[in-house]
This record gives sequence, C-alpha cells and structure tokens, in this order.
Amino acid sequence: MSDLETSFRELSKTENVFMFVPNLIGYARIFLALLSFWFMPTNYSMAAWCYIISGLLDAVDGHAARLLGQSSKFGAMLDMLTDRCATMCLLTTLSTFYPSFMFLFQLSMTIDISCHWLHLHTSLLQGSTSHKFVDPTGNYWMKLYYTDRRVLFGMCAGNELFYAMLYLSYFTTGPLYIFYLLAIITFPVAVAKSAIAVLQGYLAAVNIVGVDTKERQAVKEKEGEKTE
Repeated sequence: MSDLETSFRELSKTENVFMFVPNLIGYARIFLALLSFWFMPTNYSMAAWCYIISGLLDAVDGHAARLLGQSSKFGAMLDMLTDRCATMCLLTTLSTFYPSFMFLFQLSMTIDISCHWLHLHTSLLQGSTSHKFVDPTGNYWMKLYYTDRRVLFGMCAGNELFYAMLYLSYFTTGPLYIFYLLAIITFPVAVAKSAIAVLQGYLAAVNIVGVDTKERQAVKEKEGEKTE
C-alpha cells in the first residue's frame, strides 16, 4: 500500500472534523476561488479555469461526505459560504465590466445573500438538521428544488454558467459566439434562481414569524400561570 493510500485511509477514519476529506476539498475550493478573484480583472483564462474547477469540486465534496460518512455542519456551512462568496465576487467584477447593469447585479447579490441567510437562520431556529431539509407538506417548488438533485444541480449550474458567460464575453465571444449564446440560453435559469431565492426568503420570514408567535404565546401562558 502506498503512502498516499495510507494517508487517505487515515483521513477517512479521523474524527477531527477540520480534517474530514470533504472539508479538505472545501479548503482547496477556497484556494482556487481566491486565485480566480486575483486573476479576474486581467487574466480571464486563468480566472475561468480556477473558478470552474472550484465549482466542480462542489459536487465532489458532497459525494465524498456521503461516501465516507463525513457529513458535518461545519462542512455544510463551509460549502455554502464558499458558493455565496464566489458568486458575490464574480458579480462585483461584472459590475465594473458592465456598469450600466450594476443595479441588477447589486439586486441579485442582495436577494442571494439576504434570502439564504434568512433561510439558514430560520432552519437553525426550527431545529432542522440541514438548511436543505424541506417539510414534505410544505411549498411544492421548494420541495422540488431541494429534494430533486437534478433540479438543484441544473438551477445552480445554470445560474453560475450565466454569470461566467457574461464574464468571458467581456473579453472574447468564444468560438462561434458560444459565450454569447450560452449567456442567452442560461439567462432564464438565472432569473428563475433569483425567483426561487425570493420565495425561499418569503417562506423563511413566515416561518420565523411563526417562531416569534409561539414564543410570545408561551410567555403569555407562563405569565397567566403566575397570576393564578
């Protein structure tokens, strides 16, 4: 057995969450994303490859977590933060490239960050084991989005591809105008992804108000017991 195989077996058995294999992949994603940010203004080829590889590893770390039994709350948070930060940094770059569309990029960033944060925070308050857990009796579209991996992958990949094609189109049209064409094709996906985020934020707001209502009702019941 080679030293590499021995090291991999040891990592797959470790109880140190920081050293879980999917989390190590997550650290590699962060490094590649940072490289992409550095090259974005000047070297579109290096930036694109680093960004794409970082995005592809997003699928790899999930499979590794399930295969090795190394799913963790830290890993899920690391994964989501890397996704959000990568998209935000790409959008800030696009804002400088296409200043006339800056408001739309800002709107996209606002929707993405605020709705995801509200959804995550509400999930924690409700005691959910994962922000991807959806009540089977809840909203149909959210259930479809989070339970059908093909839909989730298609929406996320299409959204990222749209912004990536806008980025590449600033420097080159690509062979046979492929970057322009892909940007047009994936535009509806990006719009749908933002619509889902808004729906996600709205439902999270309703749920968190429900938590407030229950807490206030519990306080009133305790006060009523004291006065009896």
